[in-house]
Amino acid sequence: MQAIPSLPADLACQLLNWYDAGSRTLPWRSDPRPYYVWLSEIMLQQTRVEAATPYFERFILELPTIADLAAAPEQQLLKLWEGLGYYNRVRNLQRAAQIVVDTYGGELPADFELLLQLPGVGRYSAGAIASIAFGLPVPAVDGNVLRVLSRVLESPAPIDREETKRQMGVAISRQLPPDRPGDFNQALMELGAMVCLPNGAPRCEICPLCPLCLAHHNGTISEYPRKAPKKARRCETRTVLVLFRRGEVAIRQRPATGLLRGLWELPNLEGALTPEEIRKLLADWGLSAGYPVALGEARHIFTHLEWQMTGWAVAVEGEPVQPLLFVPPEQLREEFCLPSAFHAYADRIPGLIKELQYDNHS
Repeated sequence: MQAIPSLPADLACQLLNWYDAGSRTLPWRSDPRPYYVWLSEIMLQQTRVEAATPYFERFILELPTIADLAAAPEQQLLKLWEGLGYYNRVRNLQRAAQIVVDTYGGELPADFELLLQLPGVGRYSAGAIASIAFGLPVPAVDGNVLRVLSRVLESPAPIDREETKRQMGVAISRQLPPDRPGDFNQALMELGAMVCLPNGAPRCEICPLCPLCLAHHNGTISEYPRKAPKKARRCETRTVLVLFRRGEVAIRQRPATGLLRGLWELPNLEGALTPEEIRKLLADWGLSAGYPVALGEARHIFTHLEWQMTGWAVAVEGEPVQPLLFVPPEQLREEFCLPSAFHAYADRIPGLIKELQYDNHS
């Protein structure tokens, strides 16, 4: 792989002047205590700032310290995280919090290498926490940063390769102002999030790095950044069942290992079942069933997997031999964490109860 060239000498000055003039006001910036910075960076790994902010505010309201996070019941954690997806992130967050409480007295260590040893903290997160919360001169290389620098340098290096990230980090390290490493890292992220946008739509007319950007100068913005070819995503066809019994809806808990481990879900099966197959299956489960009502199709994409789903609402009676839990819709909404894969059907539950009058099923 060709070496990443050095960044332009005046990049830091241009970038920080722009950041000082108009950076966004965010709760973890206004109060950059280490816990807040850490929590925000984990939330923002797969989530936009606008979506993550209310989650962050609810989270710190219920769990204001690392010790509170370490001691929280898992279902409370999962409920606070519901809708953000990637639930291993919040599980790792708690495992790391427990280590911090046991090993560091409840305070994150001001050391990049020690941060890197915590569950769920990779090189980017460790760099962000170390530089923003503790002022340590280490880079924080995320997707926004890689996009900005790939365009500025007109670099063909695939940004999803670890070697590219490492070399970009080295290039940033040479530019980090020793008195403002956290601001520099945040400015690069901010530029990628607000100006140097993905999908060929950057706002070059307001970019402070426009005079330094080779891709802008050469008209090649749409060609950068580049990625290595991806493997095809595996697809699964699934049938999702919304089972009603006397005004309550059935959920079940997923296995303790594998995809969405330990989370609650609407019952679902592989394949596209017909109404007759669904009724036979429910009879095998010990339930007598009305005729299934089609709820339409939905799709959910995981990292390497796509579910193509068909939903059916079914009124049932009886005691299931399957491990199903029937709960009122209000309890399902307030206490249980359903993965977003099922929201296309779960969001319709209150209306379905009224529309189809399942309370009167006999």
